[in-house]
Amino acid sequence: MKLLIVYAHPSPTSFNAALRDAAAQEAVALGHEVQISDLYASGFGAVGGPQDFLVLETPGQFHYQSEQRAAALKDGFSREIAQEQEKLRWADCLMLQFPIWWGGPPAILKGWIDRVCAYGVTYADGTRFATGLFQGRRSLLSVTTGGSARRFSDEGEYGAMETVLWPIQQLFLGYLGYELNAPLVCYSAPRIDAAARDEQIATLRARIRSLLHDPIESTPLPSPRQLLDSIGDRSWTSQV
Repeated sequence: MKLLIVYAHPSPTSFNAALRDAAAQEAVALGHEVQISDLYASGFGAVGGPQDFLVLETPGQFHYQSEQRAAALKDGFSREIAQEQEKLRWADCLMLQFPIWWGGPPAILKGWIDRVCAYGVTYADGTRFATGLFQGRRSLLSVTTGGSARRFSDEGEYGAMETVLWPIQQLFLGYLGYELNAPLVCYSAPRIDAAARDEQIATLRARIRSLLHDPIESTPLPSPRQLLDSIGDRSWTSQV
């Protein structure tokens, strides 16, 4: 199988990097293919906008989804976006590795979602959740946080971790149709000792074995032309 790891941490010596490497090593040892998108190392841009496209369809009135639709039909995305889209469409399984900063992922990861998961490429009208294009493909969130498990609970100040991760777990991965797995969370990451870190790495390796154990039963992704032809013309009368 094919695993894409999207890694969003600025330090190559962080515990997030150790988790990333452990996941990749485990998958390769099992005979699977792995690609890693290291967003900070590649200098991936966090802000979506006109620079995402080689040519603007309507330069006088910029509307992001309309431009994404046009670019999907004409191979008109910038190189950094097109490369990430190719990797995403290649993968059977998607793992996101990131720290929780201010109650969410780093901005660079949100930017990756905004820019790469474009209309006409990863979704369109009528292809969401149970009808999402990535039905059958699997996903896993592996996250670290400085907060304790108590703080990330219904009784804690930060609220339940399931609530904190809902936007990325349900409204991104679930929206595209991915099979959702329980997130792997390392609480109090800056304060745990080496033995606890080793245990977290061992747990992630086990989760990777489980994630890749059974063959993926998914349908091939349609091309943007096939996808958009199937829903007919789509225009937006107002900007969002």
